[in-house]
Amino acid sequence: MNLGPQRIVCLTEETTEWLYLLGQEHRIVGISGYTVRPRRARDEKPKVSAFLTAKVDKILALQPDCVFGFSDLQADIAASLIRAGVQVTVFNQRSVDEIFSMLYQVAAMVGCADDGLARIAVMRQRLEAIRAEVAALEATGKRRPKVFFEEWDEPHISGIRWVSELLGMAGGDDVFPELACESLGKNRIIADGAEIVRRNPDIIIGSWCGKKFRPEKVAARAGWQDVAAVKTGQLFEIKSADILQPGPAALTDGVAQMHRIVTNWMAR
Repeated sequence: MNLGPQRIVCLTEETTEWLYLLGQEHRIVGISGYTVRPRRARDEKPKVSAFLTAKVDKILALQPDCVFGFSDLQADIAASLIRAGVQVTVFNQRSVDEIFSMLYQVAAMVGCADDGLARIAVMRQRLEAIRAEVAALEATGKRRPKVFFEEWDEPHISGIRWVSELLGMAGGDDVFPELACESLGKNRIIADGAEIVRRNPDIIIGSWCGKKFRPEKVAARAGWQDVAAVKTGQLFEIKSADILQPGPAALTDGVAQMHRIVTNWMAR
């Protein structure tokens, strides 16, 4: 018996990547145009949405029995589809635990609860191993670096909650922890760049939401020449598909890249 939805449209990348990892890609009939993970999904599946907009007529023509979306930002798309009689499940995961919860729910919906739990356990074990590696470095007297994660440059937007949490696991201390709990980007805007300078991060990580990070532009900002990260050349990019996707990517490749950057700094 085939349980759960058989024709799924994924309006964001994380559910697409997860369904591929579960071996359930045959259920996917449409994806977001921003999908890059896995790369082959772009060749195999019709692209039916951006992030804030979607081709509702095209989605309906695919006759989905479920659409997966993410966050209040896709509420209008969801409403249009619901009015057309489509089942829509919109997740709103903002923390690491909420991401794991979403992964389990999707796995259960497609009849892969056990496989999902096994894969989640592997990801959790890796996060614990990363924590242990950081603790071992701290035990030798190494200091945790202060890190500014920049999600956008004009205006400056700091990292969302799951990014801040993964950064902490990777060994870094978010210099704007008070903003991490704000789910909306507009509430994580740092209006005065001088405040970033004042907090003097040891490392700057940029992930400009689909736009290439330019470390030379950051280093050339007025008044930033005395920031520790600029003086020591500790400016790095993590691609948004690897860290700003609240799904498997952030929990694996994204956190691994942060961990490598941070531990290289700690081991100097």
